[in-house]
Amino acid sequence: MNVSNLSDNELIAEYLNGNHQMLECLITRHQKKVFSHILMVVKDRMTAEDLFQETFVKVILTLRSGTYKEEGKFIHWVMRIAHNITIDHFRKARKFQVVENSPDYNIFDTLNISDDSIEKKMITEQIHSDIRNLIDYLPDEQREVIELRHFADMSFKDIAEHTNVSINTALGRMRYAIRNLRKMVEDNNIILTA
Repeated sequence: MNVSNLSDNELIAEYLNGNHQMLECLITRHQKKVFSHILMVVKDRMTAEDLFQETFVKVILTLRSGTYKEEGKFIHWVMRIAHNITIDHFRKARKFQVVENSPDYNIFDTLNISDDSIEKKMITEQIHSDIRNLIDYLPDEQREVIELRHFADMSFKDIAEHTNVSINTALGRMRYAIRNLRKMVEDNNIILTA
């Protein structure tokens, strides 16, 4: 059997029938594109390797569970998983920012420990949660530009290169995304102040 002549879906079928070498062929076929995509966004080889591995663990688990649906190209599905895992990485990194210790810096100077600040923090978290939920309702192109800009801290130039569009198109998508988010906030009576 000449593996290079097999389609992705044929390789998947062979893998699910017990031929585990087919999975290796599938990963080898797409590793350069997936890894390059992740590396371009995170700009750190070790982090990219971790996220690449996490991507294919999720791919394997989904294939084994039988929940993979043959809709469109396999590589597009894998790229979407890689993209989502990369965005999650940035969300987690933002959540747990590390502060450097120094003799001039005392963590307790910056902590405002009171019931008021805890309440305010809970309200702020709820607002952020509401906005993240609304972002999921945006069209794919608009959601992607919001996520890359605000969760991955990419410049519009990098976003344009990453999504293969002009800077003006990336800016336009952001403008439409913000307009759509404002409309959803108004339509759903969401209050965005703590």
